[in-house]
Amino acid sequence: MKRSLITTLVIGVVVAIVVGALHATKAIAGFETAVAQLVSDYAGATRVVGEKWQYVFVLVTAIGVACLSLRNLPRLRSYLLFSFLLIELLVLSWVCSLYRIFFQPVPCIFAVALAAVVAEGWIAFLQRDRSYLVWTLFANRLSKKEFHRVSNGAFDGQAQAYEASVVVCDIANRHGFTSSSDPAGFAETMAKFIRETADGLIDTGAYLQAADGEGVVAIFGFPNASGQHAEDAVRAVLDLTKKFREVRQDNEEIFGDWNMHAGISSGAIIAGALKDSVHPALLASGEPIEFARRFCALNHRYGSKILIDTPTFDSVSETIVARPIDFLSGVNSRERQEIYEPLWLAAEAKPEQLARRDCFWNGVVFYREKRWAEAYSEFQKARGPNEEEDAPLQLYLRRLEPLALNLAEVPMRQA
Repeated sequence: MKRSLITTLVIGVVVAIVVGALHATKAIAGFETAVAQLVSDYAGATRVVGEKWQYVFVLVTAIGVACLSLRNLPRLRSYLLFSFLLIELLVLSWVCSLYRIFFQPVPCIFAVALAAVVAEGWIAFLQRDRSYLVWTLFANRLSKKEFHRVSNGAFDGQAQAYEASVVVCDIANRHGFTSSSDPAGFAETMAKFIRETADGLIDTGAYLQAADGEGVVAIFGFPNASGQHAEDAVRAVLDLTKKFREVRQDNEEIFGDWNMHAGISSGAIIAGALKDSVHPALLASGEPIEFARRFCALNHRYGSKILIDTPTFDSVSETIVARPIDFLSGVNSRERQEIYEPLWLAAEAKPEQLARRDCFWNGVVFYREKRWAEAYSEFQKARGPNEEEDAPLQLYLRRLEPLALNLAEVPMRQA
């Protein structure tokens, strides 16, 4: 807003100086005489609008036209307004002549035309500069649909806050494989993973922030705002996990027993363009980026595939089936945040799957309340046909088995 006001004033002042110089040097005297004879009677006038007032009218007119031009009004509407303004200046000169007052409209007419041309030129320059900025920042990082949206939108590169969901994807136990695999094989596998993961996230509407040896980072809800960025992020990652499992089965010689881990965090991020560098770059920062990386790495501890935070779970709880995993400390030791593992889309979940999820949830609640026997019983009910692949369930069972056995031995000792 402040920058637009300064631009308007600069254009208005420059136009006023140029028109004033043309008027003072008699460069437009012939045109002024022709118009004066057409709409007014200079010979019959008893009073003449002074030069100082003439310059004031020129300045006010130039600033007003520049302001209207820079407000991004439809061009047809702007041209109609300027045409009416030119007619009104001529009518004003004629009305003044009826009261024997001579008002020269030509300087103001020149101010209208010159201010409109300068403002249009400035807008064209900004659009060219903005187009280059948008292309530099988002080319090959957004889908064609999202790129067209940001190109036609109001993105100007200024740093501001966005509500978004950050996704971080990586290969499970990647650092362990770097020491046991040959460099060429690891590079081939990592390149294939990065390419397919990045393409999958971009196709679902994400902005690709990074894709390198440290994994893939994508942001939903930026640069185009979305009210369902969290749901889009979770859906995209669930779909990627499914596809990665299928690709791994079809390409065992490449991926072996590798798995994909992902972390998702939702909240406010700060994003803006760094225009001072030779090549514009995008700066994105915020807790969701840090938490998403942290959740992605924590999958190795719990044996899960995807971990999300509480804000993400609250946004997707109606459409995604998820279960609680653990509490984590936040930025400081007093903050605790619950993390969840999304399992299936709610529309695709079977009744028996929902029942096992509920048993797992009850088991976690009893575990936190230190009701070991009840927790162990609920976790036993949560066993499914593929329980050996349910690493979080096995983790809780391993934690509870010594406690459950101890509780069973106490009555026997008492007896």
